[in-house]
Amino acid sequence: MKNDIYKTYEHLHTYPESSSEEKETSAYIQKKLEDAGYSVRTFSEHYGLTAELQGASSEVVAFRADLDAVVQWMDGELKANHSCGHDAHSTMLLYTALALKKMNIKPQKTIRFLFQPSEETGAGAKQMIESGCLQNVTELYGMHVRPEWEVEDKKASPVILHGSACAVHGIVHGVQAHASRPEFGKNAIEIAADLVQMLRGLRLTKTNDYSVKMTKLQAGGDSTNVIPDEAVFALDLRANTNEAMDELKSRVEHILSHLTSMHEVAIDYHFEGRTYAAVPNVHTIQIATQAIQSVLGDDGLVSVCETKGAEDFHVYTKETGVASTMIGLGCGLKHGLHHPDMIFNKEALLTGTNIYLTLVLLASKAEVQGE
Repeated sequence: MKNDIYKTYEHLHTYPESSSEEKETSAYIQKKLEDAGYSVRTFSEHYGLTAELQGASSEVVAFRADLDAVVQWMDGELKANHSCGHDAHSTMLLYTALALKKMNIKPQKTIRFLFQPSEETGAGAKQMIESGCLQNVTELYGMHVRPEWEVEDKKASPVILHGSACAVHGIVHGVQAHASRPEFGKNAIEIAADLVQMLRGLRLTKTNDYSVKMTKLQAGGDSTNVIPDEAVFALDLRANTNEAMDELKSRVEHILSHLTSMHEVAIDYHFEGRTYAAVPNVHTIQIATQAIQSVLGDDGLVSVCETKGAEDFHVYTKETGVASTMIGLGCGLKHGLHHPDMIFNKEALLTGTNIYLTLVLLASKAEVQGE
């Protein structure tokens, strides 16, 4: 199975697909599952899919991987690239499912595998929920490769404490004028600059672990003698707790309202892609801990992985209340997630699959009858 795991990873890595465009990735995984004897559920609304191993009870333990790739500039071209490790996540969960199909097991709880689209846009988890993929699910587990400065190679953590994230997309509507008569106009770039300065002075009462920054600004044309009347902008908001994110959003709204009044202009904006901070669950963390220790021993266990990154995995818990945890897999990952040159130790694919396999058996309370 080792060579098959590497081959599947290389295939998925070679043919990345962006959020909502995971057609071929989904079809590839579907065929692998169906060839192994699984009945696969697909959806008309998105490219997510699920497969199950029936247990003695209708209670379900679920395991989730993501399908989509990051869209980023590479070699002067904007294109899809698996720089967040979703190709690895899908490979590990797929081969966990394939291995279980070959084993003679009797799970107490039904086992469900979720292959989710559109994680990068923050839309995928909600799509899976709306499609009924969390029906009867009481526990949910995931796994994510981690940078080497968070979790060392050949180690793993039973919980990733992701923060909350959100984006703001907006347009400043100023007044156009000739550059020689700026007093007759309202410069949209200058208003956007005021926004940047006011955001730098923003403070929260509930935490110091947050950030807000402008990540996009488009304004003006080819003529240098025209005061621009429109500026398109985007903001990235981060906070370590859901409560802090609520406060951060409120403060940003207050600043935008203040700028509108101060400059007597309209600023249209909306919040998008809200992801939620992790809510640690003792039981699921204990199960994940046991799985890691079984595969890597006590020395391979890292008690917690803290990160400023965000994941729509935690939308499942926020929206449904399901007990969940996401394992952080150390894999010697260099350059960082979303870096176009991100690389990791491919042997971690085998480690992650073994951890997943052990985790599924523990969480489902499966009795192994034999090979």
